[in-house]
Amino acid sequence: MSEKHPIVAVTGASGAGTTVVKQAFSDIFKNRGIHAEFVDGECFRRYDRDEMQAVLKDSETAGETLSPYGPDVNRFDLLESLFSEYSQTGTGKLRRYISREAAAGTNLNEGSFADWETLPGDSDLLFYEGLHGGVVANRWTRREASRYTIMINERRDNKINGGIDVAQHVDLLLGVVPVVNLEWIQKINSDMKAKGYSDESTAVNIVNRMQDYIHFIVPQFSVTDINFQRVPIVDTSNPFVAREIPETSECIVVIRFRSPKRFDFPYILSKIDGAKMSRPNTIVISGSQMQQAMNVICTPLIQELIEKRQAH
Repeated sequence: MSEKHPIVAVTGASGAGTTVVKQAFSDIFKNRGIHAEFVDGECFRRYDRDEMQAVLKDSETAGETLSPYGPDVNRFDLLESLFSEYSQTGTGKLRRYISREAAAGTNLNEGSFADWETLPGDSDLLFYEGLHGGVVANRWTRREASRYTIMINERRDNKINGGIDVAQHVDLLLGVVPVVNLEWIQKINSDMKAKGYSDESTAVNIVNRMQDYIHFIVPQFSVTDINFQRVPIVDTSNPFVAREIPETSECIVVIRFRSPKRFDFPYILSKIDGAKMSRPNTIVISGSQMQQAMNVICTPLIQELIEKRQAH
């Protein structure tokens, strides 16, 4: 953590709603005149698209399974190095992953990496969105996959000897996660429509990825400052036969605050239509109010980070 060079991270699986959160923060930064350096989790993939296809083919031949969640295909070390360097100097090195949007209208190849670059060093804060903004993991080897361990640490400043602790460098860590059945529906739809997978293969993929999901994704939500969890209010009891992803209006969002004493809940409730408390540290809102809730809850937190930076 650093008062002079703060880091804000949003962590959550694809389709969880992290894009909505990114837009909410973009609005906050714009309205407050804050210059943020945006970093996407895809920058820390271990392989480009072509390399990944070759690795997947080799793993299938060997009877192994790779998931998008674990260190087999992600550079946790590079992510922690960037966060560590940025928190100390306000800069750092990374290579950006070329998405479809970034490649459009350019000579860049979608699915490849751009050249390594050094961040300019003139930003007010770093904003990360991706799968691993709060990952904490022991050192590993691929052959020890069955013995992966995670230390769920309520004290994020407790560094693990010889391991990875990305969360310790983050000043504001947000989790954005759907309940698991909703996440499965989204993943199944994605695999079937975008990749042409069959019902059977999508189910197999979910099972094979579960170990990494349990070890590298789920524990992050115990060290987040705030969690936003999407919960459908329509039947998703069998995600393997559901073919329609619940709309935003068909969900509620459960917001859990790690340190509730920091927040003025009467004020927050007054600013979000229909919001109510379900526990002393938990607010429930309609799915359509998520971006508004992000603005109300997070604007004061960002302002606090900037004021500390300016006073440093």
